[in-house]
Amino acid sequence: MKGIRMHERICAAALCVVLAPYGFGQSAPQSSPTQQSTPAPDAPQPADQQPATSTTIAQQAQQVQSVAAQAPFHIELPHSRNPLAPYKPSTVPPVNLTNSPRLQSLERDGKLYLALQDAIALALENNLDIAYFRYNFPTAQADLLRTKAGGQVNGVNTNIVQGTQGGFSSSGAGGGGGSSGVTAAGAGGIVTNTLGNGASVPSFDPSLFIQGFVDHTTLTQINPIQSGVPVLKTNTIEFESGYSQAFSTGTNFSIASYGFRQTTNSIFNVLSPQITTGFNFTVNQPLLQGFGFATNQRYIHIAKKNLGLIDLGFKAQVIATISQVENIYWDLVNAYQDSQIKEHSLAYANETLSDDQKQLELQNVPAMQVMKDQSAVASAEGDLTVSKAALKLQELLIKNALTKTVSDPALAEMPVIPLDLIGSPDPNATQPINQLIAEAEKNRPDVSEDAIAMEIAQNNLKTIKNELLPKLSLYGEFIGAGYGGQPNPACALGKEECSTTLPPGFPGAFEDTFNYSSPEYQVGFQLSVPLRNRLAKADQFRAVLDYRQRELTYEQSKKSILLDVRNSQYALQQAQARVEAAQKARDLAQKTFDIAKQEQKLGAMSTYDTLTMEQALAVSESALVVAQDAFEKAKVDIDRATGTTLDRTGVSIEDAKTGVVTHMQP
Repeated sequence: MKGIRMHERICAAALCVVLAPYGFGQSAPQSSPTQQSTPAPDAPQPADQQPATSTTIAQQAQQVQSVAAQAPFHIELPHSRNPLAPYKPSTVPPVNLTNSPRLQSLERDGKLYLALQDAIALALENNLDIAYFRYNFPTAQADLLRTKAGGQVNGVNTNIVQGTQGGFSSSGAGGGGGSSGVTAAGAGGIVTNTLGNGASVPSFDPSLFIQGFVDHTTLTQINPIQSGVPVLKTNTIEFESGYSQAFSTGTNFSIASYGFRQTTNSIFNVLSPQITTGFNFTVNQPLLQGFGFATNQRYIHIAKKNLGLIDLGFKAQVIATISQVENIYWDLVNAYQDSQIKEHSLAYANETLSDDQKQLELQNVPAMQVMKDQSAVASAEGDLTVSKAALKLQELLIKNALTKTVSDPALAEMPVIPLDLIGSPDPNATQPINQLIAEAEKNRPDVSEDAIAMEIAQNNLKTIKNELLPKLSLYGEFIGAGYGGQPNPACALGKEECSTTLPPGFPGAFEDTFNYSSPEYQVGFQLSVPLRNRLAKADQFRAVLDYRQRELTYEQSKKSILLDVRNSQYALQQAQARVEAAQKARDLAQKTFDIAKQEQKLGAMSTYDTLTMEQALAVSESALVVAQDAFEKAKVDIDRATGTTLDRTGVSIEDAKTGVVTHMQP
């Protein structure tokens, strides 16, 4: 038995040596010299044991290098010099649901050989949770563009998406669930806050207005004395244009001009056609409410802060996904090793049954002994069936977490062989609690997110005060007008009344518009004072209340981090103690089994007694595997709690953003 296991360990070690240079099976160093790993009997043969005619692992790796690289995720806001581009809809490339070439490179002989680093790399390239979050970056950029135009900030969801095991679901960055039911309901079932409240922000995008029309009117006159004709006919051609612009100081101006040409059959009109032009320039400057950059750029400030929140939220998303993938991987290792243990136990039970059946034929053992052996075989077969079902489930979960799609039937049914059976030592396991807490406060993205949220809330308190002020604005206006036209040949007034000195055409009338021949100036102010001001007062007071609640939430978050780190350390210490205890129990069971075999050879113990000892050994081995699984997951959790997951796994956040892993180090 020991010889077989030693041979399998040698084969597994040789496999790792062959795969290591190509990144396909870099096994982490063992965390303890007393911990043992179950070999991978289904792994490919080492290069020195393969037939000369077969393709080696190295040759297959070289073949994989010719596979086209996956295109990185890159979406920018549309930008074009075409003047018509702002009025055309923008498009986003279709979602890429093709698995990265890395997945194909890990397939060998119908099996998927997976090291922990490979699993993490595949998660960064294919995991749908991370792919879903990547779209928040261009969304935040679009939100910033909206605020630069004077629009209200829409915000971007920074919640962590955790649907690796199936479907999308959201949770807060701190892992807490949201409230529900009537306690979360406001007017119409919606609860809003005062973030961003204040004086209305004008549109910063300039606006151009143009209108033109041709009008013909025929109007029967009730009294011809008014126009001199029984039916008054009028033809009008009019053109209007306007331009307006607002600025971050609250200043806004508008320019408007108009001109029309009108002909009529009235005998009392001096001019026909009559030409009229006009020009109006208005400037308005708020002096109290709506004045200043802080008030009018508050949405821009929030949108810029949101860009930082998106970066931190993405880091939290990557940490959450990697932690979940690591946990799934160690559950796979647990199921894989347990299946190997159950297979060995069944093989020994069958061997014992075969030996006792031969002894029964020689009448050296009673028939009851064979029946007990048959019962042990049936029990071992049932245990193996359950273990293989659990292994199939874990294979399904790991493939679901590391792929964009599993529509390929071959991939769906492909066995997964874990290559890293024991994780590397975690430096956090030996650090004092004070240092772990300091690491958490420095590295955890939710700490920085809370700090930015407090900055936004503080700025909100400053800008919302502006809404309390009365509306006082100073404005100035200049109006110019010009007139012209041809004498009306049908004019029935006197010779002097029908004569005119106005310009005969449009150029002259337009020139008079700006030569101060008919100017109008106006300078004034507008003051609006709400006598009770309850709406603004309530908003400002609620903003202060919201800020106080945020202060409490911020302090609670810091306390939660301290508790999280301490609990993770306690869990790691307990898990390590369980591994040591399980290892001792397993070693004792191994010694007991070895002694039983020796006594069986000497005739001092029956084969059934030895089989019982082997079953006890299998139980202790399974318990060790379960304890080791819990220990590895505890190391994953303390890395998450201290925010060191990315550093420990060698993950580049830039690789995570593009979806193409190029910088990961084991």
